[in-house]
Amino acid sequence: MSGWVRLAPSQQAWVRSRIGDAEVVSDMSWNLVGSIVLHVRAGAEDLVVKAGDADNHHIAREIGAHPTYTARLVASGHAARLRDADEALRVMILDHLPGRLLEGTDAEHSPDAHEQAGRLLRELHSQYAQDVADYGSRTIARALSWLDKPNRVAPDAAIEARRILHRASAGSATVVPTHGDWQPRNWLIDHGTVRVIDFGRFGFRPAATDLTRLSAQQRRGRPDLEAAFFAGYGADPRDPDEWRLERLQEAIGTACWAFQVGDEEFEAQGHRMLAEILAEF
Repeated sequence: MSGWVRLAPSQQAWVRSRIGDAEVVSDMSWNLVGSIVLHVRAGAEDLVVKAGDADNHHIAREIGAHPTYTARLVASGHAARLRDADEALRVMILDHLPGRLLEGTDAEHSPDAHEQAGRLLRELHSQYAQDVADYGSRTIARALSWLDKPNRVAPDAAIEARRILHRASAGSATVVPTHGDWQPRNWLIDHGTVRVIDFGRFGFRPAATDLTRLSAQQRRGRPDLEAAFFAGYGADPRDPDEWRLERLQEAIGTACWAFQVGDEEFEAQGHRMLAEILAEF
């Protein structure tokens, strides 16, 4: 099991007990949140091993998505099947999907790819829905808590954001199974077919929350991509007032979280998002 030194000894032992002595083909980790992602080969099989450190919450979230809420996508070949997992050890084994990250390829701004992504997201969202009475109050409190932590949000922007959040309606919301990070860095492209990876931010949220990353990135100034996406997804789930508030909360979380983990490029995106959404209030 040489090359596995990034995993804790207990995680290494667990993986060995499941798949034997496997070869590490590549390290696919982002190296931001204590998550390790390895492409490995065990015999003739290509697999993915994901593991987290003691502070990692993403492994538990991803395990929670499988198999119930990923089943449709797995059955159609658009998401990886979970082979085995140990939540206490924060480690899991999945099938390895063919393809390359869509981000950075020509397909990143392809209407066809975005239409496919819309169809896949509809498959995820349409499985379940429930009204949650305190959703609004919880998400507003979370955004305010980000502003209470160390960050580089401009003081005037922080004051204005707090003012809006304190005055916002904290009502109920309809939540669905969401991916939590629906964007091309978590899509694969394989001979024109889009697949989805990384359910590490899986959770039950309003459907529109899965649209915030695309809105702030690939779809800026690209109405054709938005139109293609909804051609695949169906009816637009965004309510104008709730969408503004959701984008405000996303901007705050992006700027503050990125500062926390040292991702300066993503932090700059968060500050841009915050300036743009504050101008809409």
